Amino acid sequence: MKLIVGLGNPGEQYQASRHNLGFLTIDYLAGRHGISLQRRGFDSFLGQGRIGNEAVLLAKPQTFMNLSGAALEKLQAYFRTETEDLLVIHDDLDLPFQTVRLKKDGGSGGHKGLASIIERLGNSGFVRVRVGIGKPARKGMIESYVLSPFTTEEQRELPNILTAAGNAASEIVGNGIESAMRIYNGKSIKLT
Repeated sequence: MKLIVGLGNPGEQYQASRHNLGFLTIDYLAGRHGISLQRRGFDSFLGQGRIGNEAVLLAKPQTFMNLSGAALEKLQAYFRTETEDLLVIHDDLDLPFQTVRLKKDGGSGGHKGLASIIERLGNSGFVRVRVGIGKPARKGMIESYVLSPFTTEEQRELPNILTAAGNAASEIVGNGIESAMRIYNGKSIKLT
């Protein structure tokens, strides 16, 4: 079984924020593959189903971003998934808006959710779907930028971004990270 985790912050005030692109992508995947996310457990909202022929568990940790690793540690222990079966979807300041990049292994890149996961699991060998949000004008504005909602213009592009991120995750599940990287890395997802 593949464990697909979208990172974000719980609560209505963060629902449409840039930092919640992981949650939004999980919602997209759940809708596309008919997976209900109503189950609550392991500090997460969960849903089990299939993507193609592969059994998957979709999860949205409810521990807040900086403690995401606590929920993942519980999920991995209970469902007995291996690191190579873990796929984490998250926002990324280092990528321009409307960019999706795939990566296996590596550090946190300053992302506190990833840092928490690496610390709690003691391993960084999982696959990531990095969804670009761009950077604010000034470095001191990073926290308010990631926690703020998308602009009206950005909201218009969200369906394309979520489709691309969700399709990339589905390709990883179905055909592996190398196949997905050939398809998605280095390509613009802007469809207009």
